[in-house]
Amino acid sequence: MPRDFADGCAAFAGQPAPHNSGGASRSGYINGMKTVISIPDDVFHSAEQLARRTGKSRSQLFSDAVREYVARHARGEVTEAMDRVCAALGQPTDEFVSAAGRRALERSEW
Repeated sequence: MPRDFADGCAAFAGQPAPHNSGGASRSGYINGMKTVISIPDDVFHSAEQLARRTGKSRSQLFSDAVREYVARHARGEVTEAMDRVCAALGQPTDEFVSAAGRRALERSEW
């Protein structure tokens, strides 16, 4: 059965949290958006153990995990950024090199 999880009061779910400089507050929580999610018990317990082992709060652990997940799934944005750099440098496009690079990136785990 999934576990409802929230750092702080569920009444604030979906509401921006008050924040000062965007860093960690004295309570250890990271300032930003508060949300409620449902996760399976085994995932929750594994996350709790990892948070304790790494000395992170659950909020920081989940934030890091989502940040990494988003980065892994934003491959198109990385390619677009690299294309902009190449265009700014004025390098001619070599189709063979581009195709080989694309194949190598598609086989790579990010």
